[in-house]
Amino acid sequence: MSHLDNIPSTPGKHKPDKAFRFHSSAASSSLSKLTLYSTLFLSVLIFLLLSSPSFTPSPRRHLSNGTHHNPLSLPHKLIGKSARPRSTTGHTVLVTGAAGFVGTHVSLALKRRGDGVLGLDNFNHYYDPTLKRARQKILEKAGVFIVEGDINDRGLLQQLFDVVLFTHVMHLAAQAGVRYAKQSPGSYIHSNIAGFVNILEVLKSVNPQPAIIWASSSSVYGLNSKVPFSEKDRTDQPASLYAATKKAGEEIAHTYNHIYGLSITGLRFFTVYGPWGRPDMAYFFFTRDIMKGKMINVYESPDKGIVARDFTYIDDIVKGCLGALDTAKKSTGSGGKKRRPAQLRIFNLGNTSPVPVSRLVSILEKLLKVKAKKKVVALPRNGDVEFTHANITLAMKELGYKPTTDLEAGLKKFVKWYLGFYSGSKKKSSW
Repeated sequence: MSHLDNIPSTPGKHKPDKAFRFHSSAASSSLSKLTLYSTLFLSVLIFLLLSSPSFTPSPRRHLSNGTHHNPLSLPHKLIGKSARPRSTTGHTVLVTGAAGFVGTHVSLALKRRGDGVLGLDNFNHYYDPTLKRARQKILEKAGVFIVEGDINDRGLLQQLFDVVLFTHVMHLAAQAGVRYAKQSPGSYIHSNIAGFVNILEVLKSVNPQPAIIWASSSSVYGLNSKVPFSEKDRTDQPASLYAATKKAGEEIAHTYNHIYGLSITGLRFFTVYGPWGRPDMAYFFFTRDIMKGKMINVYESPDKGIVARDFTYIDDIVKGCLGALDTAKKSTGSGGKKRRPAQLRIFNLGNTSPVPVSRLVSILEKLLKVKAKKKVVALPRNGDVEFTHANITLAMKELGYKPTTDLEAGLKKFVKWYLGFYSGSKKKSSW
């Protein structure tokens, strides 16, 4: 039985706190109806977006529609060599989003311990692809080949599974970022929902089916005011479209697990940071702007309270990913048919130590030896939430997860990498 069986369904068995309380059965009924209607509306919207021939997402900053590869055009020798584990006991893992921040670190960790790893990435332009290409070079040196393609390209995915017998899929490709959803909502549906469904559609018919580990997000907790966030807490109040697509992904995962017997583990990442990180994250662009002498905005809550994040260092996240992969049980379907119940799990991967954003800035000032020009402003209504805090009891128990890096130690490593990478030094691509 999955531990998700103990998690209340939306809205679930929830004891509202003082900040969010219903005083009548009518109110509760209204919420249930609202939840139902919202779910139905989202389902219809997704169906229309995916089925309409006129649906063409923006060509920038999202996973593209992909190009169907001729079987002869795939470099089979490179793919085979990259995906081959060092021993017969090693795993063979397809990592989607392999040129991304988390994807690169996870791919390297898997390869270095002897697993076979094949990457898949479309090198989109959500942020500077030069950084992704630099990560690709690091992976190539380590023996990890990245197929340049899209998770929405079913033909390509089917060809990869024809060539390689994958034991696991580490699905990390996604349209990231909370704020960008206001500019390009279609890219989130295209990548985080349609792309995920496309992968699951391919995997359900693969024989044997691989186990799947995928990146959800702490953002699914949305407007939840109960902290620390537990996997048993409600997740039906997303504060952004990004969060809504990740929540939808969790429900989709449940469906494919229930119908097809796919073993699926979801990981809710909490504000991941570190070397080779994403330029759209606060710690990254704060560093850039402080170095350039530009003004930075430090957010505070509408009531003048602190805005804090459970910053989690990349090495700790990688350990959690590998722990999830190593404890994942085999899928139970065959030929697209479920034989028996399959494993379904969800875990928080955080640091359990929320730090105010103002403290983040102070640490960066110390490490960079530059005083920041900062302006304190109210947190805008763009999808950001005031506070995140992970309860990691379940991950500690089942995955052996134990974060060890505090924010100052992690930022010290990030700053060292940042100054080296953007200085033009020949050593900038070192890991």
